[in-house]
Amino acid sequence: MRALQYAEFTGPLRVVDVPAPTPSPAGVVVRVGATGVCRSDWHGWQGHDPDIVLPHVPGHELAGTVEAVGPEVRNWLVGDRVTVPFVCACGTCPRCLDGDQQVCDHQSQPGFTHWGSFAELVALDNADVNLVALPDDMAFSTAAALGCRYSTSFRAVVHQGRVRPGEWVAVHGCGGVGLSAIQIAAAQGARVIAVDVSLGALELATSLGAEAAVDADGFDARSVAAVVRDRTDGGAHVSLDALGSRATCQGSVLSLRPRGRHVQVGLLPKGVVVPMQRVIAQELEIYGSHGMPAHAYPELLDLVSSGRLQPQLLVTREIALEEAAEALRTVGATPGITVITQFS
Repeated sequence: MRALQYAEFTGPLRVVDVPAPTPSPAGVVVRVGATGVCRSDWHGWQGHDPDIVLPHVPGHELAGTVEAVGPEVRNWLVGDRVTVPFVCACGTCPRCLDGDQQVCDHQSQPGFTHWGSFAELVALDNADVNLVALPDDMAFSTAAALGCRYSTSFRAVVHQGRVRPGEWVAVHGCGGVGLSAIQIAAAQGARVIAVDVSLGALELATSLGAEAAVDADGFDARSVAAVVRDRTDGGAHVSLDALGSRATCQGSVLSLRPRGRHVQVGLLPKGVVVPMQRVIAQELEIYGSHGMPAHAYPELLDLVSSGRLQPQLLVTREIALEEAAEALRTVGATPGITVITQFS
């Protein structure tokens, strides 16, 4: 099969022919219909993930059709249209038994712990625990957009941030994660303020439901936070770092009003210092958001099917596998979500 592969971190990204995967006893192989190009894939290529073994095929936001089924799989057949959380759970550890498969003790992640979906075929573990059936009328490109950024943002806004109608929600970083969070928070009835250094990203954020926008280009975290607090009459009730940097993390925490809630969604580099004095003095709450378990997807899919949520509006570019190398090298340069939809 054809796949995008790298043999060294930060090294060349090439489309090559590699052996097709076979399903594990409890797993499946999916023919990829679409897969998103995510900043997490860029982090993997940069060597920031210790689980990656070279050579490697990235890709973790995927949707497609079941191609082959392991002998222990009970709930899925060849031809089923599916997507999958980027965290594939074991189904038996204490976390999984509590319903928290997104923090499974023995999780696997396509594109990180094993070869991913920048390929014609991808193997997925523990299919009966992890696969999610897709509505017949949902495009694979839309379903792929749900895979990491949108589902993670949904959990961050709805389950972790507990956003309520009328609350101010600040979103720092308007890439795929941030734009997803903006659309979801607006659909929850929140008042959203978007923060980014790109005017193009802020324009897209406004079209997706942001009531206000802050151009952070050239300003430090304290200055940006002061603007957010001023425009939200004392600070956001909920603030998300949707990028993952020193400036966005600190800016998010400093943007909150007393007893506000910060949700860290973007992956952070080493050495980021959270302003904990403010967390203590104002009794702020800090949460992480790491994907969403498969059993929680029906709530999200129902909102998409009803039209309340429109993740397809975030897909601004569909490309071929041959274009994926450049898309990965420059991830974030084009507002919205880039999805690979041509593989042969």
